[in-house]
Amino acid sequence: MATSGGSGGPGPKILLAKPAAARAEGLGSSGPTGIKLMRDRDDDGGGRRIPPGSLNLLSDTWDLTPDRYLPLMSADNQEFMVVGVLGPPGAGKSTILNEIYGFDSSSQGVLPPFNTQTEDIRATARHCSVGLELRMCAERIILLDTQPIFSASVLVDLMRPDGTSNTPVMGGETMSAELAQEIMGLQLGVFLFSVCHVVLLITEGVDDISMWRYMRTIEMLKQGIPDPSVVAQGTSATDTSGDKDRNDSLQDDQIENFADAVFVHTKLQDISYTEVKRLEMALSSYFPNPAFNRNSIISYTVPQFPPPTEWQNMSPHLKGMQPVPKPASNGNVESGSELAPLRKPQKLERGLNFYVLPLKVPDEVIQNTYESYYVMLQQLRNQILSLQRRSFAKPMSERDWLKVLPRVWDLVKKSPVLADYFKMLQSSGLFRR
Repeated sequence: MATSGGSGGPGPKILLAKPAAARAEGLGSSGPTGIKLMRDRDDDGGGRRIPPGSLNLLSDTWDLTPDRYLPLMSADNQEFMVVGVLGPPGAGKSTILNEIYGFDSSSQGVLPPFNTQTEDIRATARHCSVGLELRMCAERIILLDTQPIFSASVLVDLMRPDGTSNTPVMGGETMSAELAQEIMGLQLGVFLFSVCHVVLLITEGVDDISMWRYMRTIEMLKQGIPDPSVVAQGTSATDTSGDKDRNDSLQDDQIENFADAVFVHTKLQDISYTEVKRLEMALSSYFPNPAFNRNSIISYTVPQFPPPTEWQNMSPHLKGMQPVPKPASNGNVESGSELAPLRKPQKLERGLNFYVLPLKVPDEVIQNTYESYYVMLQQLRNQILSLQRRSFAKPMSERDWLKVLPRVWDLVKKSPVLADYFKMLQSSGLFRR
């Protein structure tokens, strides 16, 4: 019978165990059968942001390097479209881009062009997209996916043990990781609205207006970033001049490109006529005269009249109608008489680009929606594919557009407007120094 004691023989042998030295070296790292207790850290105390071998436009030093995409770009085609996406983690950015790309999610063993959240990623509160990723679909639409805005996992990857950022966001200036994350999101937003034709702003639900506030900030900070075609022409004409003179001359140019913003609210549990009209009115009130509200190019069209039960309980202003006095039997309008609504809804003069997607649920679950998730997602793709291809200020090919991206990114990072905003945030006391 075995007894316990300090003078006994050697302890039990664990099969397939690592040697002691290997266990000491591999502490905290994940193995085939091990559990990862801490994220891998590099020498400066921060996690590696860009995975090795990733087709990413941005490097760990926050520089833009698009050379690996040159073989995908045509030197002759000028009728292309650039679609970017911005939004918080888990809102459905990559899923929507995969649909625009034409990826069939029912295909077994085929990886999507953009990684989407899995249950494991969601359970560990991680994010999928890192930096800025580019894909080209068959319709000659360039898709740009960005890392999430307002993401706690992005903040963790940025943070050193002392709380400072491990990524040089503003010319190598030392700052807190929280402030660096804020500036990163603004730089990505200004950049996308400078080089894209359409930018999708994804929000989960209808109660979160953080992306609306973010869009207002982008609209303010976008000033001074010229059109990509102007940057391309200015770069070729001033190759012999210094960087400072070239940046000053480009930022003084008044020709700017502002992409069309499309607000996409996802995972809605109620897509009734009332909810969609309320969202449309709230957006129009929040953005009365924005710079991006030039064309109403994308929208979710609700039925002209809702179901009778919903119509009876709806207030007149949500019906999209102006009440008129009810005439008396003699033809005169009685004082204090009941108001009767007009038959025909009055459309808004300048509609915002917005779309809604329901929460994805099993087929047997009944939702308060007019159409299914897959049908509405397909309709969003169809609207984007049917958009009229508009050029930038001057004609440019796909390859010219790609080559000018580092110059535009450099202008964004050195923007005096962004620099002043950074100083204001730094002195506001909202972020650690």
